[in-house]
Amino acid sequence: MRDKCSLAAPLIKYLGLADYQQTFDAMRAHNRATTDSTTDEIWLLEHPPVFTQGLAGKPEHILDAGNIPVVKIDRGGQVTYHGPGQLVVYLLLNMRTRNYGVKSLVNRIEQSVINLLAEHGIVAERQSGMPGVYVATVSAIAKIAAIGLRVANHATYHGLSLNVDMDLAPFSRINPCGYAGLATTQMSALGARDKMDVVGEKLLKHLKANLYG
Repeated sequence: MRDKCSLAAPLIKYLGLADYQQTFDAMRAHNRATTDSTTDEIWLLEHPPVFTQGLAGKPEHILDAGNIPVVKIDRGGQVTYHGPGQLVVYLLLNMRTRNYGVKSLVNRIEQSVINLLAEHGIVAERQSGMPGVYVATVSAIAKIAAIGLRVANHATYHGLSLNVDMDLAPFSRINPCGYAGLATTQMSALGARDKMDVVGEKLLKHLKANLYG
């Protein structure tokens, strides 16, 4: 087993606009094949419009799916939306190699997003009992990033989604993460002008610092 205090650098994959079901199947296959020596992988991508319903997901939280497909998946949490203009980062991490657990992992992921947003002058925060990252807008506390993980075979998959510059309307067709009326926002609405690839590289920098530093 590798030294838990000296984590190997992750393999980074840029998948572009990727079909959700195919990506989900690939994550599960990678997880099943993970062994003590498997290197971490971080996948950056976007998805065509899709609602994903987690293990705890209740059908009533999908108010009006319309023509957007709903995929039932095995991460924690309720329902969320993915679509173009949202940065999705899947974290295929070998937990055998770490000296911290899942709770600390979620905290480190959240902190990476908070640090990224701070680079753009956006003050972000956590909300107790509500995984993800939030910002205070004029009218409400709004969610800007969602986090949902699955831990199996001593490894993680799924990850985080960060709203960069997308159509937020589909969020109104669900109760995001199971919360009726939860507001959502995005980086472009808060003054950030970076392109998706730039946001991805900046977030990678913070993830590497918080997960491997």
